[in-house]
Amino acid sequence: MRRLPALDGLRGVAAAIVVVHHVALVARPSLDTKTVGDAWWWITSSPLGILTSGHEFVLVFFVLSGLVVALPAIRDGFAWSKYYVTRLLRLYIPVWASLGLSAAFIVLFPRDSSLPVQDSWLASTNATTVTVAQWLADASLTRAGYDLNNVLWSLRWEIVFSLLLPLFVWVALRLRRHARLAFGVGMAGTVAGVLLGNAALSYLPLFFAGTVMAVRITELHEWAARRGPRFWLVTSIASVTVMTLSNQLVSWGLVGGGVRTALSGLSGLGAAGLVLCAIGSPAWQAFLTARVPAFLGKISFSLYLVQVPLIATVGYLVGDTQWMLVAAIALPLSVLVAWVFYRVVEQPSQRLARSTGQFAAARLESRSFSLSELRGEGMIDPTMLELATREARTTMLARGGVPR
Repeated sequence: MRRLPALDGLRGVAAAIVVVHHVALVARPSLDTKTVGDAWWWITSSPLGILTSGHEFVLVFFVLSGLVVALPAIRDGFAWSKYYVTRLLRLYIPVWASLGLSAAFIVLFPRDSSLPVQDSWLASTNATTVTVAQWLADASLTRAGYDLNNVLWSLRWEIVFSLLLPLFVWVALRLRRHARLAFGVGMAGTVAGVLLGNAALSYLPLFFAGTVMAVRITELHEWAARRGPRFWLVTSIASVTVMTLSNQLVSWGLVGGGVRTALSGLSGLGAAGLVLCAIGSPAWQAFLTARVPAFLGKISFSLYLVQVPLIATVGYLVGDTQWMLVAAIALPLSVLVAWVFYRVVEQPSQRLARSTGQFAAARLESRSFSLSELRGEGMIDPTMLELATREARTTMLARGGVPR
């Protein structure tokens, strides 16, 4: 099964847009006058809004994870014991390092809570102090909110999906012949989750959508190869439009309430559309495998983890009213620190995760013996095994079918 390098580039572009999104949130108190046509409207509700659609591009991460993580799992000989150890270490070690970085910034550069604009993103979602208990709680990735590094809310769902991967793969394989229906049900589930305010229902179906793509990846490539440039242009425009539609319509006063909520739930469909473009569109593939997107893709996880601690620290040092200075410092610094973080933390953690996973799988394999191996060595008499099985079944039925 061939590698899909364009997906790495898409992940890099998504991470970069999340960074721009958070810098824009620092600038919001200075730009948002609550009127159509102001600076905030132009960078969030006009077509330019795609460049600051951080939450929507986190949904792209979810679809990508569903696809990329599931692909190896559908191959023959996949070792689940190795997968769990490797996957959890690859996620947790960089997360812990990013929390250490955030804590260090807070200690080294004390944050004055009176400096940011009251109720701004900087003031309301970023910690000004750190305790051991708070650090450990955030490090568990079991909380709904994370003041030390608020992007970790999405890693919580990455962990949940990673633990439930066997179920996702099993369901996707069972529905393989009805992939379009399964995909549609997943998208409907996301909309329902947004309407109901249920985070699990809002986000987990996006991972499932990626898993459905994974089990039909060969057919998806064949289908995509038969599509021309016009199809991919329309799909690209439609995907971007769906991702930003609710903000645009609300800004013009055309929708509100439940309609707005439902439309925001469709952002996941747009995210899946962009993943589809990365898989099948030659133009998208050429762009996403170019030098800059490829580099951003390589450091995307590190960039995602370090950018908020950096942006928040710079914002508290100079104040969010000086948002242009914050942007001038934080944007390039985030990329630089992400590259160092990738080399010092993420790459070594990947190697450690692989070696630990291989060790765990080897240990489990060495301690496991199949019945056929035991029969072959004469350790189990097949006749006695059959008699024991029948006796156990009879005893269970006599007890009402419940083993005691």
